[in-house]
Amino acid sequence: MEVCYQLPVLPLDRPVPKHVLTRRGAISFSSSSSLFGCPDPRQLSQRRGAISYDSSDQTALYIRMLGACVIFKLLFSRDVRSRVGFETERRGSHPYLYVDFRILHSHPESVGPVSARKIRRLLSFQRYLHSSRFFRGFPPQNPLYILDDDYTGQAKCMLEKVGSWNFDIFLFDRLSNGNSLVSLTFHLFKRYGLIEIFRLDMVKLRRFLVMVQEDYHSQNPYHNAVHAADVTQAMHCYLKEPKLAKSLTSWDILLGLLAATTHDLDHPGVNQHFLIKTNHYLATLYKNTSVLENHHWRSAVGLLRESGLFAHLPLEDRLGMERQLGSLILATDISRQNEYLLQFRTHLDREDLRLDDAGHRHFILQMALKCADICNPCRTWELSKQWSEKVTEEFFHQGDVEKKHKLDVSPLCDRQTQTIENIQMGFMTYVVEPLFVEWARFSDTKLSQTMLGYLALNKAGWRGMVQEQASSGDDTDPTLEETDSDILPQESREL
Repeated sequence: MEVCYQLPVLPLDRPVPKHVLTRRGAISFSSSSSLFGCPDPRQLSQRRGAISYDSSDQTALYIRMLGACVIFKLLFSRDVRSRVGFETERRGSHPYLYVDFRILHSHPESVGPVSARKIRRLLSFQRYLHSSRFFRGFPPQNPLYILDDDYTGQAKCMLEKVGSWNFDIFLFDRLSNGNSLVSLTFHLFKRYGLIEIFRLDMVKLRRFLVMVQEDYHSQNPYHNAVHAADVTQAMHCYLKEPKLAKSLTSWDILLGLLAATTHDLDHPGVNQHFLIKTNHYLATLYKNTSVLENHHWRSAVGLLRESGLFAHLPLEDRLGMERQLGSLILATDISRQNEYLLQFRTHLDREDLRLDDAGHRHFILQMALKCADICNPCRTWELSKQWSEKVTEEFFHQGDVEKKHKLDVSPLCDRQTQTIENIQMGFMTYVVEPLFVEWARFSDTKLSQTMLGYLALNKAGWRGMVQEQASSGDDTDPTLEETDSDILPQESREL
């Protein structure tokens, strides 16, 4: 990689200076300006210095990266270029280039197969390109911050209050330049002393967290790395509850944080029903059972092994960790909600939960992860409403794809017959409230009462919006009962 031109570091929101845009060759032209998220490709093609690649020199590619204007020239051999696919991704509101070396196209004219070693290098380079020097383990005494000191300082201040239930994960993600999952999880590992207890290599830990963050799909409105960071923060709040804090071992805490961080890893942005009816290979692989959750678990295990984070532990311990991690992630399958809820309720009725028993502690971790995964309606209205809008957007996007391909539209995914208000009312009534009522029975603390209080307020807020729609005579307004009956499978509605 050859650096052709470089400017001083710029704030994120400052545009590229005019003297750079007018400099011929500093940033060359493109025949595909949509690659960089430009609103009007015609404007780019008419302006000297549009961000792109030069069609006359297919070995050159010029990009602007976050926080600074740096022009790179990527040099590939013709053999490598013929196998490399490019696709776009966006982190937050700032466009950047995503070079996906996992897309290897087969060409009849290619000269011989690519060796496994070369493919591994390509896979590694994809993540290498995304990872900043700071995340690749440079000495902490001379760090290279992605953001300026003001942003970094604010992010650090927020981490000091990471145990607050009102923690704003959206703000923290902006302050950390889209690295909320890496920053928050690494902070929690240090806070619990897990790095020292399990003798973890800090470089390997950062590499693992970067790989996890990159394997979440940032184009998903809901199931992305910010959601994973939010679930991890909620899990931390539950781990601090008195009953758990005095009973859980460091091993339990390690598993809980790892499961929260990876519980939706590589989520495709569609549900299990969509994968099954489209005969997706994952549905076949996992025999139509907990398809997504099995994929999240196996993906997490793959990254743990690739990073070598626990390579120094005995093989038996590593295999045990992988099994228990899978048990936690599989518990987040919403189709098994009744199974876990009934078991939880039975334990509470019998008062036979013993947290000195490893099996019971693991079950409580499963319930804590389930709560953390769907705790959005128990947050403040400002946060809960944002999450509601994002998950509904993802539902409706799936419905649009199903309509486009003449498939039956999945429940809750038809933007013509569903509304965000009714979807949320049904979700809170049939899924969230029963679970958090039982959690409050297990852990009757201020946090539990706070969550139930926010749930009641948010439910009232959505109900008010439903009533307002009804009074305004909205022709598209479905009844609440219709939406509620679709929110869960039949067995869940019988609970």
